[in-house]
Amino acid sequence: MTSKKNSSYKAAVIQAASNPTDTLASAQKAASLIEQAAKAGARLAVFPEAFLGGYPKGNSFGAPVGQRKPEGREAFRAYWEQAIDLDGPEVETIATAAAATGLFVVMGCIERDHGTLYCTVLFFDGANGLVGKHRKLMPTAGERLIWGFGDGSTMPAFETSLGTIGAVICWENYMPALRMHMYSQGVSIYCAPTADDRDTWVPSMQHIALEGRCFVLTACQYIKRGAYPENYECSLGDDPETVLMRGGSAIINPLGKVLVGPDFDGETILYADIDLDDIARGKYDFDATGHYSRPDVFQLTVDTRSKSAVSTIPALPARS
Repeated sequence: MTSKKNSSYKAAVIQAASNPTDTLASAQKAASLIEQAAKAGARLAVFPEAFLGGYPKGNSFGAPVGQRKPEGREAFRAYWEQAIDLDGPEVETIATAAAATGLFVVMGCIERDHGTLYCTVLFFDGANGLVGKHRKLMPTAGERLIWGFGDGSTMPAFETSLGTIGAVICWENYMPALRMHMYSQGVSIYCAPTADDRDTWVPSMQHIALEGRCFVLTACQYIKRGAYPENYECSLGDDPETVLMRGGSAIINPLGKVLVGPDFDGETILYADIDLDDIARGKYDFDATGHYSRPDVFQLTVDTRSKSAVSTIPALPARS
């Protein structure tokens, strides 16, 4: 990855429905959308949360307090089957599309690691392929039933020709300490894949853009009940035309101006021109981890070590 910056370029946020029952089909759809964005001149594409593997909107996985129903266990098994392995064909499909177009791609997925699932963002840097990942630190509410917790070892920021790129997933964006850590890494392209389509989401993204003096690119799916199987448990009903997630994707500049979006009309790709010189213009009067911080009063300690449940100590060599 080169550190020489392209001060201006076109970025894209992808607002599209994944295929909750065929993750490889979702990857192939994503590859087509990457190609479409590249043809439109984009250099960067951000996809929604859980685009590969699916976001199980409205599903309780049969878990009343103190009870796990058999149908809930089966629902989790099916969801586990749709999750991806990082050496699987879905990742290869996205990496191939990124290499063919030269795009930097930020892709939400459900990552399978043995018996546990993680809500993860993958980073693809053109010909360099998969360069890193971020696992969601704090699943929200019922998400904690089906997703594990990430640790501090996957909170990267990537120095690229398009700026310093990082990602924070959905309601992680309401964690002030995590935001501060991202700002401290010099993030200029702050990606926010989400499943939150409420009216309150974009104002939150505007706050983050102002706070971090960074571009914020947020992407959410537009998906209807009909994309899921008929027997899928859904608290929002079973009418196939019911919109489960209505999008609301947007791109916001470092002074909080919405450059494009939010869009609630259907599947689409939203484009905006990024001018990295706007970062310095914004930090002229506010730099959250620089001249506007007070380290004599406030300090944040971040543990970026990987945490494993099992550590193996190798046997000492036998004495001769």
